[in-house]
Amino acid sequence: MDARTALREAADRLAATSDTARLDAEVLMAHAMGCTRSDLLLRHMAAPVPPAFAALVERRLAHEPVAYITGRKEFWGLDLIVGPAVLIPRPDSETLIEAAQAHFGTRAPSRILDLGTGSGALLLAALSLWPQADGLGLDRSPEALAVATANAAQLGLRATMRPIDWTQAGWTSGLGTFDLILANPPYIETGEPLALSVEAYEPHDALFAGEDGLDDYRVLIPCLPALLAPDGIAVVETGWTQAGPVSALAQERGLATRVHLDLAGRPRAVEMAVKRRED
Repeated sequence: MDARTALREAADRLAATSDTARLDAEVLMAHAMGCTRSDLLLRHMAAPVPPAFAALVERRLAHEPVAYITGRKEFWGLDLIVGPAVLIPRPDSETLIEAAQAHFGTRAPSRILDLGTGSGALLLAALSLWPQADGLGLDRSPEALAVATANAAQLGLRATMRPIDWTQAGWTSGLGTFDLILANPPYIETGEPLALSVEAYEPHDALFAGEDGLDDYRVLIPCLPALLAPDGIAVVETGWTQAGPVSALAQERGLATRVHLDLAGRPRAVEMAVKRRED
């Protein structure tokens, strides 16, 4: 069987478990062939099917995310290593980088902090824009830090990863201040139904945050004023219904807020800054 026929059959089977069945099949075939998806479509459609392809399709039929099957995910144009220890970076999270880019304009932040760095996606995307910045990623998971460290190394970006749990008292001691703070904390309500590919495979401690999904914001936001440098900003991801409550939590701590929309026009990130006296 050639790749063209196998892709058609795999897409038909995957349609029962995936809204992107054809794309999934193409990515898995390219992975099995050891080539890019573009190369597959342009040059290898008549090639014989690699023996590994069938097993990859079976894993996807069991709802395992394609990114975990291939071990890679693109974010902000960066090819990142991912695995079950870290959340899969989503395109919506690029909203945070766009917000930071708009804030700094032609300037560059000197110090960047990523809270709960996971794969390092946010920190490394920011460092790809400002490679001379001092980047620090924190995570309580040693496995996640190993992934983030590997990503920084393969991309040649200068970043320090440290095992710090920002939900524990005293975690800010000795960190200093930062021009840019990024965070994608857990924000899903406990018990909220999720796609099986998320619920069964992605790390729950990076997903759930109490009955209203705001528990981690209540811990994180009070720490931000002391961590922000003058004219610095924090940009925090939210669920699309949470921008209002998160903004209110920030304003209670004396922070000015601005909401940023994702590509679908939904509230996705809250930018926070220490109010100036004239504000």
